Amino acid sequence: MTELSGGPALPQERRVVTAIPGPKSQELMARKQAAVAAGVGTVMPVFAARAGGGVLEDVDGNSFIDLGSGIAVTSVGNSAEAVVRRAAAQLERFTHTCVMVTPYEGYVEVCEELARLTPGDHAKRSALFNSGAEAVENAVKIARSYTGRQAVVVFDHGYHGRTNLTMALTAKNMPYKQGFGPFAPEVYRVPVAYPFRWPTGPENCAEEAAAQAIDQISKQVGARNVAAIVIEPLLGEGGFIEPAKGFLPRIAEFARDNGIVFVADEIQSGFCRTGRWFACEDEGIVPDLITTAKGIAGGLPLAAVTGRAEIMDAVHSGGLGGTYGGNPVACAAALGAIETMRELDLNAKARRIEEIMKPRLEKMAQQHGVIGEVRGRGAMIAIELVKPGTKEPHPEATAAVAKHCHQAGVLVLTTGTYGNVVRFLPPLVIGEDLLNEGLDVVEEALASLG
Repeated sequence: MTELSGGPALPQERRVVTAIPGPKSQELMARKQAAVAAGVGTVMPVFAARAGGGVLEDVDGNSFIDLGSGIAVTSVGNSAEAVVRRAAAQLERFTHTCVMVTPYEGYVEVCEELARLTPGDHAKRSALFNSGAEAVENAVKIARSYTGRQAVVVFDHGYHGRTNLTMALTAKNMPYKQGFGPFAPEVYRVPVAYPFRWPTGPENCAEEAAAQAIDQISKQVGARNVAAIVIEPLLGEGGFIEPAKGFLPRIAEFARDNGIVFVADEIQSGFCRTGRWFACEDEGIVPDLITTAKGIAGGLPLAAVTGRAEIMDAVHSGGLGGTYGGNPVACAAALGAIETMRELDLNAKARRIEEIMKPRLEKMAQQHGVIGEVRGRGAMIAIELVKPGTKEPHPEATAAVAKHCHQAGVLVLTTGTYGNVVRFLPPLVIGEDLLNEGLDVVEEALASLG
């Protein structure tokens, strides 16, 4: 195998030269099983050696078309030039001081960028953290401090993390919650507008779901007891569910009318992923707080809560922070990622990815009854698989499609409350030929179901 660095210079090709997994990956997997906790799962049993653009190369020399981006993290591609340049320069200056001990300019610069990029022209503040779950947990802390209330409202099919509080906020039991309780109290779950599965049809979904959600909050919780309503504008782990148009504005209006902090969890959908800087912009929603992570820093761990200055500033000094939150190297990487997003106009790239993917997947849906729905926006697209002629979830077919793709050199991810959704999160810098080749393999996988 030719020794190459990763990043954009990596040959952009699908190449399968061994069985999947190859011998070196098998050796490493044996070492992993001996040293790593069994609860740390693996989607593909191959070990990465380098990655860049739209491909990931493993230790055996196999090159996979990457339609996962590390779960929407490497949106600017792996080892993007600006990310590497800025992070390397910061590494040479210093790796850490802790912003709560001696602050540094990079932290401030990232917060300034977040104020510019997030929806709304009101005064904003940000606080930086390490992971999406940490950001969501801090958003709840901030909302409770600001309102003096305790209750938090979340939605069916929502996912918000793996800490104790964010597990309570998350809807799906397995694998996220099973055996880990008891969970944090004062969390209440209400219906979300899931058009494909709404009992009276998608045309009634937005109005009826909003009415049900508001009724449950009002009667079972009491609006004056609610500190925050937390929702993903495009639900990720629940199955890339796009709430029916009109649902989110109605919920946001209810929050505003009742002094409730409206929190948009944009951890998976943010930073150009849906063809806009943030998915909530699609319906003109301006959240009180917005949580971000994943795509923010080109693969380095960074997260943020950004919101209205009066809400963010309600917390006493010392009440927010953490040893590594807003690490200087991660901040430098974030500035490089945002530079890349602007210079390459990755919002336009995401919209172009949708223009390529959706028509092809919709044509596949016409040919294969196992596809119940094609949905999503930008480069956050999914197919929900069902038993043909029904809406009964078909997780077995979903697993078979993913396995076929993996063996053929295409990395795809599955998701969904019912385990029956194939999700596509390609790097926004992927080449169109490579993307179409990946879709060819998806089509082969569907045809193989018989």
